[in-house]
Amino acid sequence: MASLAEIRAKLKEQEANTGGNRSSGGGDNSIYPFWNMKEGEQSTIRFLPDGDADNTFFWKERLVIKLPFAGIKGETDSRPVQVQVPCMEMYGESCPIRAEVRGWFKDASLEDMGRKYWKKRSYIFQGFVTDNPLTDDTTPENPIRRFIIGPQIFQLIKAALMDPDMEELPTDYTAGVDFRLSKGSKGGYADYGASNWARRERPLSDQEMAAVNTNGLFNLNDFLPKKPDETALRVLTEMFEASVDGEAYDPERWSNYFRPAGMAARTGDPQNRAPAPAPAAAPAAAPAAPVAEATTDTGWQDPAPAAPTAEAAPAEGGAQDILAMIRARQG
Repeated sequence: MASLAEIRAKLKEQEANTGGNRSSGGGDNSIYPFWNMKEGEQSTIRFLPDGDADNTFFWKERLVIKLPFAGIKGETDSRPVQVQVPCMEMYGESCPIRAEVRGWFKDASLEDMGRKYWKKRSYIFQGFVTDNPLTDDTTPENPIRRFIIGPQIFQLIKAALMDPDMEELPTDYTAGVDFRLSKGSKGGYADYGASNWARRERPLSDQEMAAVNTNGLFNLNDFLPKKPDETALRVLTEMFEASVDGEAYDPERWSNYFRPAGMAARTGDPQNRAPAPAPAAAPAAAPAAPVAEATTDTGWQDPAPAAPTAEAAPAEGGAQDILAMIRARQG
């Protein structure tokens, strides 16, 4: 487990490399849905180290891009859906979608579309919930829960780690501290700005230590999306272009690789299927469908660079035409 000094040094290194910019899953209940708290409620969390001893931090960063589609091809009553795909920057590589979208913010007419396809950042933690206001939430057999933390809460965690008054790692089994997660509201959205660390150290209880010894710690890397191979990366790029074009999601072509939550993969091989012909004129991409987690609450939003509101890009022509027009403007 890394020391507090090592974590501080790593955080400073990351800030230097980025110029100081900030940039739910499963069928079980191992992910704690704190976003379901009511306004004014507070839960208490005790974070634990990552099971991966090579990870300097006690969290893992996750970068995803949400692709909105007008519906599902072949389903007449289909509503808009969205598909989460991994951003290749999560694996330290160049992301073709990010490379395309980054330049859109130089054109006022493309800013709204750029925000739609901007990467979403979140952080995976693990630990105990020691005070839970959610009456309908049951503690799983393994009480070590996972937490999907967004940028707002993460900045509070990070700021405390950089504070010289914090002398011990908050994840230390004997000298660590709890984190109080408070939900409020601001501008009609959930706000967690009042969250803070407890002032007193608290050793893990006998029951908590027994849970760690019995179940072990999660390797947080196991909960990151699988890195796309060359074929999956081509599919990902094709889906991005179809989404920009306002097309419906095509399960025959893409479900073996990326699909909406709850959809099973088709048995066909999308590598051998010819791409569906592009329509002569496609409508603008429909708004993204709601997802299981409250996007604002979990903090999955990683805001794109600030820019004034502008009209979305025109929908006439296919995705290649739209992208060609965008690239021409940038040139």
